[in-house]
Amino acid sequence: MREVITKLKPLLPVIAFFAGFVWDAMTIGRQVRPFDLLVLSGYLLAAGVLLWWLGYRNSLAQSSTPLQQRLEQWPYLLMQFLFGGLFSALFIFYIKSASHLPALFWCLGLALLLIGNEFISNKYRRFTLPWALFGLCAMLLFNFLLPHLAGSIHFFWFYLSTLAGAGLAYGLRRVTPGRPGRMGPVWLIASVLAVTYPLNIIPPVPLVKREVEVGLNLQKVENDYQITQDRLVPWKFWMLWQNRIHLPAGERLYCVSSVFAPAGLNTRLYHRWQYRDPQQGWQSMERMGFGLEGGRDGGFRGYTYKQNVQPGVWRISVETEYGRTVAVHKFLVKPGEPGLPGSIVTIR
Repeated sequence: MREVITKLKPLLPVIAFFAGFVWDAMTIGRQVRPFDLLVLSGYLLAAGVLLWWLGYRNSLAQSSTPLQQRLEQWPYLLMQFLFGGLFSALFIFYIKSASHLPALFWCLGLALLLIGNEFISNKYRRFTLPWALFGLCAMLLFNFLLPHLAGSIHFFWFYLSTLAGAGLAYGLRRVTPGRPGRMGPVWLIASVLAVTYPLNIIPPVPLVKREVEVGLNLQKVENDYQITQDRLVPWKFWMLWQNRIHLPAGERLYCVSSVFAPAGLNTRLYHRWQYRDPQQGWQSMERMGFGLEGGRDGGFRGYTYKQNVQPGVWRISVETEYGRTVAVHKFLVKPGEPGLPGSIVTIR
């Protein structure tokens, strides 16, 4: 048994990492709940208290016994656990809100930080790295928390929450005995967030895309929306990624989107219909909006439609009133009737 434990010891961080990530993926639902934000706020508070205590302990500069030296690593392991839990949950939150390529690259960066955190606990003793991680976690968490509390997704709240996260790290270091480490990386991270936000790279948190469907014959049955799409046949599996729609002449083409928003949020979403011209690329044809009221567990649903849609490749961007991209849905329109009876899709 001792030999087995010795062999498994190097793999324990990896096992703990995957176990924690799977647990977060199973327990965090498709919407961002206030309880989730409360738990993560507790993680952030515990990490801040631990950082202050480590600064206080280091300021005493007392000699330690061999036993104390062996126990010194446990606070750093606890800090690694807290940052790992924060990064894991924040990654899941952000990946829910990311459905276009730039936002997916942003989430990839968070995934790399999540994995890298498992192998840098020995760097925590220099304090500059823990302050940077603490500041980043505070900024990303506040990016969710403040819009929830304010009931608004105005860009003002993003910049205020970013400043608040960096300010929390700065203020905590100011009151930490000895003021160990440096704050330069924290302000650098805040600057990067401020620059990348208007470039549509950071997902439009706290909105979370649930479904985007395009089809014909929109109906509302009880409390659900239903549209008709081309029926897929099992042997043409490659069409699963084509989102092909046969559109008879004169018929309306509908787009129904479902987006989760926190309770108390009232805003507008827009569907931007774009056609890919073979010579000129993507051309915006129309931008149509509808109201959004948050709080529904299944997500708020809205729809737009367009008539006389020309055949070819289309995409619909679901956007906020401030131009932030929530989701992008790409599809191919072909003229005529489908070869098989349509399949009815329900958006709940």
